[in-house]
Amino acid sequence: MCGITGWVSYRRDLTSHRRDVDAMTATMACRGPDAAGTWLSPHAALGHRRLAVIDLPGGAQPMTVETPDGAVTMVYSGEAYNFTELRAELRRAGQHFDTDSDTEVVLRGYLVWGEHLVDHLNGMYAFAIWDARVERLVMVRDRMGIKPFYYYETDDGVLFGSEPKAILANPLAEPVVGVDGLRELFAGAKTPGAAVWEGMNEVRPGELVLLDRSGLRRRTYWKLRSEPHTDSQQETVAHVRELLDDIVRRQLVADVPRCTLLSGGLDSSALTALAQLQLRPKGETVRSFAVDFPDQDKHFQAIDVAPTQDTPYVHAVAEHVASDHQDIVLDGDVLAAPDVRRAAVGARDLPMGIGDRDNSLYLLFAAVRRHSTVALSGESADEVFGGYPWFHDDRRHEETFPWLAGQHSLVDSGGSVAEDLKPVLAIPEFLAESYRTAVAETPVLDGETGLDQRMRVVSYLHLSRMVQILLDRKDRMSMAVGLEVRVPFCDHRLVQYVFNAPWSLKTFDGREKSLLRAATRDVLPRSVAERKKSGYPGTFDPAYVAAIQRQAGDLLRAGHQAVSLVSQEGLAAATSGPAADLTQRQRMLLERVLDLGAWFDLHRPTVKL
Repeated sequence: MCGITGWVSYRRDLTSHRRDVDAMTATMACRGPDAAGTWLSPHAALGHRRLAVIDLPGGAQPMTVETPDGAVTMVYSGEAYNFTELRAELRRAGQHFDTDSDTEVVLRGYLVWGEHLVDHLNGMYAFAIWDARVERLVMVRDRMGIKPFYYYETDDGVLFGSEPKAILANPLAEPVVGVDGLRELFAGAKTPGAAVWEGMNEVRPGELVLLDRSGLRRRTYWKLRSEPHTDSQQETVAHVRELLDDIVRRQLVADVPRCTLLSGGLDSSALTALAQLQLRPKGETVRSFAVDFPDQDKHFQAIDVAPTQDTPYVHAVAEHVASDHQDIVLDGDVLAAPDVRRAAVGARDLPMGIGDRDNSLYLLFAAVRRHSTVALSGESADEVFGGYPWFHDDRRHEETFPWLAGQHSLVDSGGSVAEDLKPVLAIPEFLAESYRTAVAETPVLDGETGLDQRMRVVSYLHLSRMVQILLDRKDRMSMAVGLEVRVPFCDHRLVQYVFNAPWSLKTFDGREKSLLRAATRDVLPRSVAERKKSGYPGTFDPAYVAAIQRQAGDLLRAGHQAVSLVSQEGLAAATSGPAADLTQRQRMLLERVLDLGAWFDLHRPTVKL
């Protein structure tokens, strides 16, 4: 895993801009603590920071292959899980390899297949190739958008990077956020390709972006397809298990220590158990880590997506599979520390207002990184298999994004926006249009009607809109501490297969995630196999709540710029009453203004309304 950045300019000599390219590359240091490299030519400059995971001595970047017609140079972030098979295929096609890295496999795959290389890859990746033979830049992002990739068009080319901060380090890019960017921050549903910062875009999941002297063009090389599902229940369960076994096997490949992130839920528990099955015959034991908070049993408050505490289930799984387990306990004072919030907001480049869940994830990953470099996570199983509560109640029928129906407590949907900004941002109208666009994109299956048709739409909304928010959060928090987190449930083969299973098959036992439960029940303790969906936990430590209330009050009294974007009347109320009496909405408002405060201090954005 790494950080990539670069600059293509057809009217400048970039060999005289090393300082700018070095500055862009330096912003990616956390993503790649092991090595740094830059490569400059007259019209293309590439920068790379490396987190060494496979072929530790041989995968240095930027990586170049000299051909008779010119050089082809690449910067690459991610993992191609099928690189061993691809290397064998490319050798048969006449390619010779100087390293054992998957990076060289991808680069030489481009020499053989050109841009159709993307059709051969299985993995999570974002990479850019400068083909000097035709003066063309090729930018590619993986099918599910697991790895981030941003670009910023200039008057004669493009800037790009794994994160916005790399682009913003170039003097050509200005840190401006307009109306559309603020809508993205407050709405709670991500627009594919939107990057919040004006002039900046994301390479979309499953997209290939090409730039040459004639301009920039985009091509979608993969998207979800609707097709008939003809397998029986038994065959479907068996195939899901077959896929999971293969995915876990591939994603355990690394030349560095590995572990799993264990919450005690069905998703992470299944991965931990399957990983142990893969490792035990090799004489290895899977390591597992979980987050917890002091006196959580005393302070815990059940909410819609987190109705039960994790710890008893975590320990049941660890004992059942005999993992080498460790709890990471985070107290409220540490979670509330301003430097932790600054680190979390700085990692995301955005003030998402999730607060303690971002802070704790950052601290959890930092603790895990002291023991492992690669971790497997259960992220995205709920989107793939239908795990959230609103998949199963009346919210699934509402004409909006289901996770926003009823104003779920972990999203904002414009509720904290300052009164004078509400008519400017028009969040309800923005969300309505975003929803209509997403529904119109949903691939239709001929002859499908009723609940199956509606649940295909609901599944697509999650896989194309919600999952991007969570994957981005996972990537930024983990890479901020140099930890590579892999997400087996985002393997495109599994996503495509389960997407087309009828809803009645996905809920055949009357529960959420029926297919996943049935496919992995044999490796799980019964209590975990039967556990109701419970999301990533938040802290209910009174010390944390009191601390953020004080900090938000300081911003309000100081007239900080962040305060101008939120409801000042609501903020005054949230900072004045007893901390123990705060509602979930008030606590969200405190988190939002504190994240905004850190963001303004770090990035000093110009807000243009």
